Amino acid sequence: MPATPTPLRDTPGPPAGPADIRLIVTDMDGTLLDDAQRIPDGLWPMLAELRRRGVLFSPASGRQYATLARQFAEVAEGMVFIAENGTYVVRDGVELSSDPMDKAVAAGVVRTVRRLVADGVDVGAVVCGKRSAYVERTDEAFLADVRKYYAELRIVEDITAVDDEVIKVALIDFGSAAHSTAPALAEFAATHQVVVSSEHWVDVMNRTANKGTALRGLQRALGITPAQTMVFGDYLNDLEMLDAAEWSFAMAGAHPEVVRRARHLAPSNNEGGVLRTISRVLGL
Repeated sequence: MPATPTPLRDTPGPPAGPADIRLIVTDMDGTLLDDAQRIPDGLWPMLAELRRRGVLFSPASGRQYATLARQFAEVAEGMVFIAENGTYVVRDGVELSSDPMDKAVAAGVVRTVRRLVADGVDVGAVVCGKRSAYVERTDEAFLADVRKYYAELRIVEDITAVDDEVIKVALIDFGSAAHSTAPALAEFAATHQVVVSSEHWVDVMNRTANKGTALRGLQRALGITPAQTMVFGDYLNDLEMLDAAEWSFAMAGAHPEVVRRARHLAPSNNEGGVLRTISRVLGL
């Protein structure tokens, strides 16, 4: 069990650098991005210095690979993207690992969402494939939120019949995902993961799929140990990857379970907590 998180502010915490870190993995929303979903300006020169030192920087997100690749387009060469909550890992356009779902299960999740909608719940489904994400709900309020996370998005008549490898079904509940949509998916929780990834989003994936599984596979492939890995997260879909790193940080204001599982506490996403922590630990 990890120790009580140690704040990384002006109080004693992890030793200031240099540390033998070879891999840095960070969640995006609520972690690297501020609440306006902006990447800190200071990240770009930091990435150049990390590359010079041979440290691999890897975004790990529920976001789509195409979206992450677009956000980091200028520096994407050689970067590993842990996308779709670990179900799809890509480097330089080449798949490193994936964990596709049975299409029959994905279709069952979609039918559950349709029943919720019929009962008056304001929820919509996104079927996430390797090539694109797919939706059948077309109102602008729904599409505006979905487009934030899915750069490759197709509107189709029936999302249970897409011609793609399905790696995840994401559901956006405009009320409370934890109280409305997640309980309705209880039948799938017996065989699959039903993960509340934020206040309004729920992801359904294979039981074997998570950011931690993806990270451990990447560590094995690169010969990098947990002691050489630094990880940042703020919500429940980050728990497993926090367990895969000795330098694990919960952001200030993170979900209480994330704070409990992480070894250390970083400043909040609105205070540039990821960059400040990297700077201190690596002595930048």
